[in-house]
Amino acid sequence: MAALETSPPPAPPRRQKRGREKVIITCAVTGSIHTPTMSPHLPVTPDQIAEQAVAAAEAGAAILHLHARDPETGRPSPDPDVFMRFLPRIKQQTDAVVNITTGGGQGMTVEDRMQAALTAKPEMCSLNMGSMNFALHPLADRYSDWQHAWEKPFLEGSKDFIFRNTFGDIERILKDLGEGCGTRFEFECYDVGHLYTLAHFLDKGLVRTPLFCQFIFGILGGIGADPDNLTHMKSVADRLFGGDYRFSVLGGGRHQMGLAAMGAVMGGNVRVGLEDSLTMGPGRLAVSNAEQVSHVRGILESLGLQVASPAEARTMLDLKGADLVAF
Repeated sequence: MAALETSPPPAPPRRQKRGREKVIITCAVTGSIHTPTMSPHLPVTPDQIAEQAVAAAEAGAAILHLHARDPETGRPSPDPDVFMRFLPRIKQQTDAVVNITTGGGQGMTVEDRMQAALTAKPEMCSLNMGSMNFALHPLADRYSDWQHAWEKPFLEGSKDFIFRNTFGDIERILKDLGEGCGTRFEFECYDVGHLYTLAHFLDKGLVRTPLFCQFIFGILGGIGADPDNLTHMKSVADRLFGGDYRFSVLGGGRHQMGLAAMGAVMGGNVRVGLEDSLTMGPGRLAVSNAEQVSHVRGILESLGLQVASPAEARTMLDLKGADLVAF
């Protein structure tokens, strides 16, 4: 009896694998947390901010997150004129994406915090996703001699400071900067609830994908710098946003490099800089922002990861381009 002829079963479809994206390095150059007494390497003047920002970009930072300071005292400043003393220089000397704070610093109103961004109309701004206790006062106990009279009261005053970011504030920034200026946002999430706030604005149609979420760990008043918390934040964001977001990891102080490495392995991007940590290890101050960028770049490359260029970061985050800013 002849055997029945049968066709071989069809080969199972091959699953299309999504390639690993390159890693965006953000450098937060000076911030509004640390004070001049804490490190001689903290950039304060427009010249210092410009020089360190340019060097950080040359070292591999695709995004430069920028605050301004009073050139004489080093106190955080919202003054657009101070910003304009370094923004054009950075644009002329690098292709990096400029990201201007809307968080500002302690004691600034929301109007103060928006001034520079509304003037400069940058490609990106930071946007904090909730009001919170933002406590810096333990830092005041580490120093006895201060360069400037404002520093110690500034730090001690944070014991009673609430960092205001109401739903009304957030909506105003989204409309005035997002709709009004074509600016995209680094959504700064200091706790899990901030992710749900971002999801609320996504549901309302006030933000658009792809979202760029900055997971922030280690600020007293926010979520702690524990590896389990990073895993949890990513799990919640995955559930809320699916494939419509990218995340970056910011670990405060000594947690900076370890959490950055962990976040990168999990598929994220990284943020370093003297705003977030003044050190390069126990007892050793970082001598520049570029040193931190170079170090984290070395970590990423040792893990087999590639670093994104500014042009690649613009594509990944759907930015408007440097030709459409106002500086």
